[in-house]
Amino acid sequence: MTDARLAAHLATIAGRILLDVRDSAVFEGKVLGNAGDATANEFLCHALRHARPDDGLLSEEEKDDIARCAMDRVWIVDPVDGTREYGEQRSDWAVHVGLSIGGVAAVGAVALPGLDGGIVLSSDQVSAMPEPVKKPRFLVSRSRPAKEAVALAKAMGGQLVSMGSAGAKAMAVVRGEAEIYLHSGGQYEWDSCAPVAVAAAHGLHCSRIDGSPIRYNMADPYLPDLLICRPAYAERVLDLVASLD
Repeated sequence: MTDARLAAHLATIAGRILLDVRDSAVFEGKVLGNAGDATANEFLCHALRHARPDDGLLSEEEKDDIARCAMDRVWIVDPVDGTREYGEQRSDWAVHVGLSIGGVAAVGAVALPGLDGGIVLSSDQVSAMPEPVKKPRFLVSRSRPAKEAVALAKAMGGQLVSMGSAGAKAMAVVRGEAEIYLHSGGQYEWDSCAPVAVAAAHGLHCSRIDGSPIRYNMADPYLPDLLICRPAYAERVLDLVASLD
């Protein structure tokens, strides 16, 4: 199985596991989120260590082994991206399975199990990119929209669209449901590795909000910001962000 097919397969299975945990009716709210995180994480980590024993692994739910920094290939996973949304039984949460090669998000799959029928988007199955629209839609956090996104939406005559997890937002751009996802409130590598791999494979612009490349498998996995957008908007967005400083 190729790396991309493995990522998609594991994201799919983890999504099914999470739906089973949710549908068990044993847990609810924050406890449901914790139970889902732990259960999906155990599956993903066991499966990756079995299928790719020579690769490194970084998971939100595992104690970090800094030895990964000496490895070229490192799997970066988020068992439940959007634990709050999952615990609230919303649809805007995701499962991330990404692979960093040489510090680049090279391979990835993002499952969206909460959508009707569930879908998985991967870096090896690319769809056509929709045409740009005149009034771009900016995806923002439900509770704390990035101030840059708010300012840019106003400057570009765009629209703010609230959504849950980072993966759900990134895949909304891939799917043509929005044009720009700009985040500046801080994330971690597992929040964006798989989404960036998928988005880049689909021809989207992916970078930091200052235009610099996103690097993965760093000793400190914190990432301050992220921009995923349709290429037609990238230059304008980066210029406007720079003008805000």
